[in-house]
Amino acid sequence: MFNAFIAVVKGRVQGVGFRYFTKGKADELHLTGWVRNRPDGTVELFAKGDRSNLEQFMQSLIAGPTGSRVEKVEPQWVEDHQDYQGFEIRG
Repeated sequence: MFNAFIAVVKGRVQGVGFRYFTKGKADELHLTGWVRNRPDGTVELFAKGDRSNLEQFMQSLIAGPTGSRVEKVEPQWVEDHQDYQGFEIRG
């Protein structure tokens, strides 16, 4: 059973508070992992937690924060056995 996903979010997702929005939603849903901007203008993230919370999180990513325009979220569901401390914003 998958308990995590790695995703790339495409669209207008840099310079609009997308990473902070993502961290806020992850914290609300008790998910662990990270989010970061990529040089190509996309945002990449890793999220781990309860499957139903991950699915809610995915819906939040698709909607995005005010000012963003999410064109595509490309998740790859994975089984992860590492322990993470919270959800962090990386560079």
